[in-house]
Amino acid sequence: MRVELRPAGPDGKVSADKALGINEQFQISRQFWASLVNEGILPNNDFIHPVPHMSLVFGEDHSKYLAARYDSFRQQKLFERMQFSKERDQIAQWAPLTVKGRSEGESVAATWAPEGTDVDFGALTSGMIDYLQSQGVEVRYGYEVKNLDRESDGTWTVSAINRINTKEPLKIHAKFVFLGAGGGALHLLQKSGIEEGKGYGGFPVSGLFLRNTNEITAAKHNAKVYGQASVGAPPMSVPHLDTRYVDGKRSLLFGPYAGFKTNFLKQGSLLDLPLSLRLHNIYPMTRAGLDNLSLVKYLLTELVKDKNARLESLHRYYPEANGDEWELIEAGQRVQIMKKDAKKGGILQFGTEVVSSADGSIAALLGASPGASTAAPIMLNLLKRCFPSQFAGWESRIRALVPGYGVKLNDNPDLADEIMAHTAHTLDIAN
Repeated sequence: MRVELRPAGPDGKVSADKALGINEQFQISRQFWASLVNEGILPNNDFIHPVPHMSLVFGEDHSKYLAARYDSFRQQKLFERMQFSKERDQIAQWAPLTVKGRSEGESVAATWAPEGTDVDFGALTSGMIDYLQSQGVEVRYGYEVKNLDRESDGTWTVSAINRINTKEPLKIHAKFVFLGAGGGALHLLQKSGIEEGKGYGGFPVSGLFLRNTNEITAAKHNAKVYGQASVGAPPMSVPHLDTRYVDGKRSLLFGPYAGFKTNFLKQGSLLDLPLSLRLHNIYPMTRAGLDNLSLVKYLLTELVKDKNARLESLHRYYPEANGDEWELIEAGQRVQIMKKDAKKGGILQFGTEVVSSADGSIAALLGASPGASTAAPIMLNLLKRCFPSQFAGWESRIRALVPGYGVKLNDNPDLADEIMAHTAHTLDIAN
């Protein structure tokens, strides 16, 4: 559950709507994962850890804003356990590294939500794939899809090569194809040739983070602390100091910092961006770019940052950080959606979008989500969209896995208490 700081309205009030939408999606994923553990599909709950989520701001104006945000959020069922404080002693209990060494004259304020988590999606994915393979599902690694051909009967032929042994081409015939290749999904969507994919383009942004694997330092911080994006910077630039668990090992991450390469995947080609240009998407991409010059300015500012400049940003949230303990890593490539728009000609869209053919035989997931915790509801919506006639017959099974499916828990407090208590117990996280 990621809670970003949102602008106040003309009346000074802060809307909780977007954060509630993300939280409701997180609750869907949380229920799904709990069911996988309960049914033995996942061997344990080691993939998820309780890590409170915080917002931290500096200065009186930002403190007043955060207080107004807290007043709005605490009235919502899903945020009723959130706490707010301007007292350093209290903030130091929540996140001591953010307070120690800070100037005594600086005004700070924070909110703290105990039900936050950190999910090791690598471990979660491995557990799910292991189960599928035990049920006879064949998983092929090391293959790259080179082409998608639509047959006369509406099915698809997927042509791939083995990147390790190129003498082993592969052809698979399928009634349904899902393109979930991250930044690589746009190229595959274009290869499909479906009309619904026209007008879409992508702009790659590298996600860079500072990482600290010192176990002693990492043990002193147990939170995901979100700040505020700089004026004019995109939402994806919100800085955060996170406790992370990967393969059971605890570490700290701070970022993001932005980089720019023209490849759509970390191991992709520098030709990915130019090869994605089509007659149908050049104009929308140009219009989107002209309307988002602030993003270009942000990227240029980020590109000239050296390690000292990055550490300066880190010290804003962790004043006594030892620069020698931190290394710069490339977390991944984020391909932002650029698409045609009736009014503006083209727009830059933050978040994800599902693009599917009219007959539902192929679907692609483009863009970057507000958090990987929204994965389950995104895929449930895809199933409903691509299999409308079958979906009604699947709903009983879906509701067994996700008891709150189709219900806004924030508007149903008793059901929310029941479901959240159950999932918290199963996943060993805060209620």
